[in-house]
Amino acid sequence: MPAVPDLAAAGHRQVARDLLDYLDLSPSPWHAVSEAARRLEEAGFARLDESQSWRLEPGGAYYLMRGGSALAAFVAGSAAPAEAGFRLAAAHTDSPGLRVKPQGEHAKGGLLRLGVEIYGGPILATWTDRELGLAGRVLVADPGSRQGVAGRTVWLRQPLLRLPNAAIHLNREVNNKGLLLDKQEELPLLLAAAAADLPAGGLLRRLLGEAAGVDAAEILAFDLCACETQPAAFWGPEEEFIASGRLDNLAMCHAALLAILEARGAARPWTRAAVLFDHEEVGSQSAQGADGSFLPDLLERAHEALGGGRQDGDRCPGGREAFLRACSRSFLVSADMAHALHPSYQRLYEPQHHVALNGGPVIKLNSNLRYTTDGASAARFQRVCAAAEVPLQRYVHRTDLPCGTTIGPMASSRLGIAAVDVGNPMLSMHSIRECAGALDPLWMARALAAFLQVD
Repeated sequence: MPAVPDLAAAGHRQVARDLLDYLDLSPSPWHAVSEAARRLEEAGFARLDESQSWRLEPGGAYYLMRGGSALAAFVAGSAAPAEAGFRLAAAHTDSPGLRVKPQGEHAKGGLLRLGVEIYGGPILATWTDRELGLAGRVLVADPGSRQGVAGRTVWLRQPLLRLPNAAIHLNREVNNKGLLLDKQEELPLLLAAAAADLPAGGLLRRLLGEAAGVDAAEILAFDLCACETQPAAFWGPEEEFIASGRLDNLAMCHAALLAILEARGAARPWTRAAVLFDHEEVGSQSAQGADGSFLPDLLERAHEALGGGRQDGDRCPGGREAFLRACSRSFLVSADMAHALHPSYQRLYEPQHHVALNGGPVIKLNSNLRYTTDGASAARFQRVCAAAEVPLQRYVHRTDLPCGTTIGPMASSRLGIAAVDVGNPMLSMHSIRECAGALDPLWMARALAAFLQVD
């Protein structure tokens, strides 16, 4: 694998190329976290186990995973968190798409199909007439583990599945009324020619067993995403754009990861962290989500292991009070992709808040708190970008359209931590293949690195 870019010396293309490599290695949340962990291990971050006691040292670099699809990496500050606080860059590992049903394999019309559920809010029409693969994890028995099962990432990379359109001769109104898919009857993916000698689920389990290196009978369960097979790529006459699946929101996971890796070599009083949640696209209410306990658990345990409410080097009563002081001194940057102006659909945008590809990070604002940004947090991020010499844009949704939300309001409200919502501009959000600017990944990574490190 290529070396992780040095943000001070790297050019825009080098960071964009590294992002494309990360996207190609991350067809599912479990793969995205596995690749992030690999990079952290190479940089000297020590893995923590939530079931064990933590012994942390000031300046130490650590990471932990939860559920295989969420990850937090942090560099401990030289001061107790109650005195210096936490600086947090957060993103999410999941993307909208199609997830395989547990007993989805079935024959119909002489073909073998794979039933799927809709995960989040994908643009379903973009999944048609493409060669698809499968990625995720299988669960097998592991008597030596705490829960008795172990997950193994699997990736069926070859063109394996397809969702063919009906011919226009059979659907004459498709160009006038748009493609509307019956979610139950028309979304199952074509897998193979039906074979009478295969038991129900036999082909998929055989393929998964081969990919995981286990006998198919050993597979207890699986979590599988359909995924594109086309690699991430530069595009445009000057390769000024990038295209890939899962830019929303792995591009922000990548930026946060680069920022915390850069923080590894610099001592600071405050504790710095990159937190990659799962399940944002379906509401974040899970053990791995921003509306769950992952971040509060991490911060409270780090606070306690780094001295809690110590005075004169000794622990003192009132650890909870000291933790609340740590939260009051903390700040969160919630990074999730933003809407760039689409020239064909200008009517859908707020006229005074157009955002451009390759125009730099975007502060996202909504007075109804769909984003957590307020004037104070926006001003703070503006100062960060100025210090990093990074251009800055602002986005507000049209008043007559409902606004989406992200992890910022959830994570901030659970802990009382001031926060700002930001993101890189993109087009085709929630398509199977999204696009963004090739200049923006470096600018966001530099902004997040400056946030974690600059006083």
